[in-house]
Amino acid sequence: MSTTPTAATSGGVPSAPQFVRGAMYGIATVSIWAGWIVTTRLGVTTDLTVFDLAALRFGVGGLILLPIVLHRGFVLDRLGWGGLMAIVIGGGVPFVLAAGGGLSFAPVAHAGALFPGVMPLFVALLATAVLKEPFPMAKRIGFVLIFAGVLCIAGLSLLSVGTQSIGHALFLTAAFLWACYTVAMRRARLDGLHAAAISCVISMVLYLPVYALVLGGSASYVSFGTLAFQGFYQGVLTMVVSLFLFGRAVSLLGASNGAAFGALGPALATLFAIPILGEIPAATDWLGIAFISCGVYLASGGPLPKTRANAGAS
Repeated sequence: MSTTPTAATSGGVPSAPQFVRGAMYGIATVSIWAGWIVTTRLGVTTDLTVFDLAALRFGVGGLILLPIVLHRGFVLDRLGWGGLMAIVIGGGVPFVLAAGGGLSFAPVAHAGALFPGVMPLFVALLATAVLKEPFPMAKRIGFVLIFAGVLCIAGLSLLSVGTQSIGHALFLTAAFLWACYTVAMRRARLDGLHAAAISCVISMVLYLPVYALVLGGSASYVSFGTLAFQGFYQGVLTMVVSLFLFGRAVSLLGASNGAAFGALGPALATLFAIPILGEIPAATDWLGIAFISCGVYLASGGPLPKTRANAGAS
């Protein structure tokens, strides 16, 4: 892994080329995540259970990433036991909380808003406390815009109290655990693929025996095509590809800046619904997309004209 310092790693503002590269990784990551919510919802409406999907996620991903762990190890000297627990729990448990519990009480729109949508704020707060990353005014304004956009898309029902609140609490817990994963990865200077490998392999070793002995059974009645599709999306795209891309975004931009792109989840899900479901966004949805897009740019450290002008003058 390259250890060449960048503007992000040294605590500064990422340069314009670094921001563009990091943004590409971040947008690709959240595109996969937005599709994951829909794909998971599709999976649990068939004969698959959330336990089957978790087995596919950890089993397929763990086998693919096992050589990385065998070659690089668990780097306890850099992670420590606390960091290792954050990597393992934060990389696996949020899936179960969001898909297995949260979606049972609250709709998909709320999952996108409160899991990838709120996660960047948790990362920013943890990164400020643990990594001493700056939390400038531009980033604070960005998070205000993101929150306003989330409310425009998901509606004021996000603030309601009732059965949906259980799902909301599970989504927020998942977002916090994922934030712990992000900060632990950044603190130990792990690349995204290595962190994903550690999380997935340990989850596979711990989960698959329990699944086989206690939770399994449903997958044997599902068609091979369904299993292959879910295995590819859950185990390859979500567990391997998206975590690698996310790690690259964090490496280039910093923990809080790279994670800010997760807030694009609700906006992308709304846009995906146009060609896939034929759902045309309402005026408030378009307003929410605009708020979130502007907010993500500010929260992720996007270069500002005045900042560049001031830098040139100095």
